[in-house]
Amino acid sequence: MKILRKLFVLFVQITTAGGLFAGVAHATELEAPDVLIKRVSQEVLDIAKSDKQIQAGNQQRIMEVVQAKVIPHVDFQRMTSMAAGRFWREASPEQQAALTAEFRSLLIYTYAGAVTQIRNQKLDFKPMRGNVKEEDVEVRSMVLQPRGEPIQLNYRLEKTPDGWKIYDVNILGAWLVETYKGSFASEIGKSGIDGLIKALAERNKRLAAVPAKPPKL
Repeated sequence: MKILRKLFVLFVQITTAGGLFAGVAHATELEAPDVLIKRVSQEVLDIAKSDKQIQAGNQQRIMEVVQAKVIPHVDFQRMTSMAAGRFWREASPEQQAALTAEFRSLLIYTYAGAVTQIRNQKLDFKPMRGNVKEEDVEVRSMVLQPRGEPIQLNYRLEKTPDGWKIYDVNILGAWLVETYKGSFASEIGKSGIDGLIKALAERNKRLAAVPAKPPKL
């Protein structure tokens, strides 16, 4: 889980630095997914730089921003079902709902824990894979760092009645869902679906108890 958390933290830092997530009011089906991601980037970047509570690591304020800006743009149920793989079909509706809720919380807590760690990265977008008339596309980008090599950062999005939703992220060639799939299968193999739900719930309790820390100067 430590490796997975580091991977997601990296995703959070570089997407927040680029300001990927913004309010749902601007997300329309009439706007291409790559255009949407580019356009809304400045909003979150401005919030992160100007909000003193976020800079100080205020957990409640960070969670408020995450709830308002991130959740509307991510399909957590699809992410969870993909990460669970074949075990998803074996789970009861109640187990599916519980697993989705815990996985959603894990990603949100991890995001909140890293949201203050913004740096001066910039995003360079590549030609999008897929036609906007299609239901599933991939938006590709490179993260340009002040120091070090560029970092690959791609997104998979699907068109839904509520607009485009992100359901997977690729960092340095590794898809987030596929990475979690291995750990999910391992935990289910040891203690079943309920065991995985319990493990995620326990991790979420630990994350909730740890306050976000502001970046070191």
